[in-house]
Amino acid sequence: MKQILIILMMFLTVTTGWGKRGFDSTTVELRVGYQIGGTSPVGLPASIRHLNRYTPQFNPALQVDLQRPFNDHWGLLTGLRIENKGMKTDARVKNYHMEITRGGETLAGQFYGNVVTHVMEFMFTIPVQFTYSLGKRWQLRAGPYASLVTSHEFTGWAYDGYLRVGSPTGPRVDLGSGKEERGDYDFSNEMRRLQYGIGAGLDWRCSKKIGIYVDLNWGLNGIFRSNFKTVEQTLYPIYGALGMTYRIK
Repeated sequence: MKQILIILMMFLTVTTGWGKRGFDSTTVELRVGYQIGGTSPVGLPASIRHLNRYTPQFNPALQVDLQRPFNDHWGLLTGLRIENKGMKTDARVKNYHMEITRGGETLAGQFYGNVVTHVMEFMFTIPVQFTYSLGKRWQLRAGPYASLVTSHEFTGWAYDGYLRVGSPTGPRVDLGSGKEERGDYDFSNEMRRLQYGIGAGLDWRCSKKIGIYVDLNWGLNGIFRSNFKTVEQTLYPIYGALGMTYRIK
């Protein structure tokens, strides 16, 4: 409930200051796009040796914008975006801290082998961006955003390697590739519900009603709660988007 109030207050703070005259000059636009990216540390840690495979998930984004111009160049944009951010990776790791479950037993330690990770987050996002028009067709945008994550998943498994329980010199537990031989993990309950970050984008207007846009959204807080230490690196959602715009008003 606290997170919902923060999102609503952010939206109301921006829109209530516009006044009637501001709303008369406000444009309303619909954005439909597809996002690609991932949840990643900033800088690849030494424990991740190689990315075997990266598979983007179905990541649509639907957004309604309200934009008010201040003058011929500057303006302010806000709105509501419904979006999904997801990925699946397979990486080879060394001395990678893990907590896994196998055969009903939970084991924690340093893993050497391969790790599959599936991340999915469905969220409602409010961006607040300053806009700068470069003539009649081009527009730059940049500013903060806040997201309320309503559904999330962080799951996977460790396979084809071994776990040193407790420390790098602890007892060795071998893991295979079969479902009964690998070690599974699920950290979904440790994920944050409120995320924030910085977004930037470029709009190009094809006609009076239709346009094309590109976006980059970079999370500034990690996807896990601050007291969760099993995943040692801070993982940030970093996604780009490409889509179309349609001016409603």
